[in-house]
Amino acid sequence: MPDTAIVAFRFGFGLPLPKGAAVEPNAMVEALTRPDSMRNRFPSVTSAELFPVMDEIQDWLKIRRRGSPEDSKAAAAKIRELTAQIAAKTELGLRTAMARALDAPDDLRERLVLFWADHFTTTARNRYAAALPVTHLDEAIRPNLAGKFEDLLIAATLHPAMLDYLDQTSSVGPNSPFGQRKNKGLNENLARELIELHTMGAGTGYTQSDVRELAELLTGVFVAKDGFRFAAARAEPGPETVLGTTYKGSKLEPILAVLRDLARRPETARHLATKLAVHFVSDTPDPALVSSIETAWQESSGDLPTAYRALLNHPSAWQAPATKARQPFEYLVAALRAMGLTGSDMMALPTRDLRRAIMVPLRQMGQPWLSAPGPDGWPEAPERWLNAPGLAARITWAMEQPLRLLSSPPDPETLMQRALGPRISTALAWAVPKAETQRSGLGLVLASPEFNRR
Repeated sequence: MPDTAIVAFRFGFGLPLPKGAAVEPNAMVEALTRPDSMRNRFPSVTSAELFPVMDEIQDWLKIRRRGSPEDSKAAAAKIRELTAQIAAKTELGLRTAMARALDAPDDLRERLVLFWADHFTTTARNRYAAALPVTHLDEAIRPNLAGKFEDLLIAATLHPAMLDYLDQTSSVGPNSPFGQRKNKGLNENLARELIELHTMGAGTGYTQSDVRELAELLTGVFVAKDGFRFAAARAEPGPETVLGTTYKGSKLEPILAVLRDLARRPETARHLATKLAVHFVSDTPDPALVSSIETAWQESSGDLPTAYRALLNHPSAWQAPATKARQPFEYLVAALRAMGLTGSDMMALPTRDLRRAIMVPLRQMGQPWLSAPGPDGWPEAPERWLNAPGLAARITWAMEQPLRLLSSPPDPETLMQRALGPRISTALAWAVPKAETQRSGLGLVLASPEFNRR
């Protein structure tokens, strides 16, 4: 029987496990192939409802710049109103992400959403697009994390959030009709990150020529007012050669072909096998674990459940010590779950409390919601999270928020048993009952090393 504490900490959001949660490796993977119940229970923001608001903001921005003083004043007021709507949609995205993680019977799905969202990092380029990364989670990541990697890669790459983040709209074929008329040229951001971060990994044998040819191949793809578009007039004419393969054709055909080829490369299998092992198990994973995932990936042509099964069925996944740090989002979900909060509680939380208990602490702990510092996402090293400022923010949260969020907070010893189970150390078991106040006792549990590591 698998160690339920390891299931909860390493592959989920902590104890207590949700009702009906699978704990056997194959059952955990099987659960990923079933309907995504949390997405249906807690719906989030969609591109269809977001783009009209973003489009209207752009129209008012033009009026503010070019209109009369009276028109500009009216436009500024309208922009503030619409920007507040965008902010509310961004907060809804965080609220639903928390609610899903709290209630999900398949914890692994929610952890994989975070993993793949980080792998395919997108952040908003300005406050008017602040909710765009939220749509990336629901429209590109969640529907594809239990299929083929090539399908996930295509969905994540061609989603408006990625195209906007990596400035693909500014990339135009220099010899295309549009490029010639507007004197526009290439932007290599998307092409470079596709190779270096999303597929093969840095330093794996590609050249600058490969990056440039891939950038030329991607021209024609851009973000229009209503989302993703392809315009042949923006595309660089002629075939392009990437990593020794020549791609030609019309519309999206060659773009889809190169994305599939990148997804199927052995370097990609190695890169992603390593990332999965590092994220879930150890910063220095057992080479045999990485090789097992890599082999499963290649033999299944990038079937993600097969790769997950190789990860979960390898002995190293269950034997490695708990040296990984819970990142701030994971930490908050685990703390809220241990305190007894549910997804419904999160959805009903007043906006003021959501900001005070979730949004601001995430920033103070170093992980503002969907705002990674670069396209390579958040770091994995424990010292990046369990440093002096990060620990101070966690201790402050642990001492203050349980009493604010709950009308009847749990007894510290009860919380300790519920949150840590067999992971309670002798020192913590001694200290918590001796805490002078409920506040300090709850803080001891939620700020403990046992709770902060997975």
